[in-house]
Amino acid sequence: MRDVLYLEEIEQAEALLKPQRIEVLRQLAEPRSCTEVAARLGQTSQRVYYHVKRLVDAGLVDQVSERKVRGIHEGVYQASARAYWMSPRLVGRLGLRKTQDEMSLGYLLDLMEEVQADIAALDRTAPELPSVGVSGEIHVSPERRQEFLNELQTVLQDLFTRYGGTDGDAFKLAVACYPKGENP
Repeated sequence: MRDVLYLEEIEQAEALLKPQRIEVLRQLAEPRSCTEVAARLGQTSQRVYYHVKRLVDAGLVDQVSERKVRGIHEGVYQASARAYWMSPRLVGRLGLRKTQDEMSLGYLLDLMEEVQADIAALDRTAPELPSVGVSGEIHVSPERRQEFLNELQTVLQDLFTRYGGTDGDAFKLAVACYPKGENP
């Protein structure tokens, strides 16, 4: 089972975005037959099989084995991934693209889409993927906000300058700084 399956086909999204299928998919976090899933969800095996078949056809679920039960071959299925990401490109950009002002929310959204696509494209079967993730919260008074943002840009630009040659492994650095919303 993969950690993440990146959905780029509209057919995959259509297969996934049905409440009944999401429930079936959750049950398939562990290998199970349609009969087992049906019992857990209080549904008929035929109904569950219909949903599992659609999920298999979309590449979201795999048949991992088969067993014989009372003379009938029964498939055992498992979700293809622990998480499913949908590409923003499934909907596409609506309206005209605004200029890419690095201080705008639109630029940040574009950057996050790019990071999501880059991560999805990584070969997660590789034995080592050197990467780092850092997250934190900083409190800055309104009168020092611009000073903070300018300093952050300067520090990052210094890193780009120091390590920006053409030799060695290429790494992508994306930093997002945005106001923290209220917790729900």
